[in-house]
Amino acid sequence: CNYGLRSTIYLALQKDDTLISINEISTNLNIPFHFLTKTLQQLTQKGLLISTKGPKGGIKLARPAKNITLMDIVLAIDGSKIFDTCILGLPGCGVLNPCPLHDEWSQAITLMKNTFNNTTIAKLAERVLSENLRIANTNNPEFLHK
Repeated sequence: CNYGLRSTIYLALQKDDTLISINEISTNLNIPFHFLTKTLQQLTQKGLLISTKGPKGGIKLARPAKNITLMDIVLAIDGSKIFDTCILGLPGCGVLNPCPLHDEWSQAITLMKNTFNNTTIAKLAERVLSENLRIANTNNPEFLHK
């Protein structure tokens, strides 16, 4: 899921609506090409990315970054399992039959859901630029200076 999040932020950072090659993203974000390809296929299948093949092909966001939330990316790649599963992995954990961490985990899940639902890819891309934050394994990514 982190590859999907980082890649969509990368796409949101591009100055125009051009198609970006998966190889470019893989190289600039230091993500293994084959893992990235599978991740981006999932996002394309869920309608979050547009993909075209061929020599001038590539990928781009399917809609404006301000209309794509972290929750969209998480659900497209990992599904809702993280929000529905006991932190200790116990089946049937819930209000009637809780684990020792049920109450705390429920509060954390609520906070996580709110954050994921209210944070857009555009907001994160803006922070990358305004606060000089990184989305790659480097402190000075060249792709920000195109």
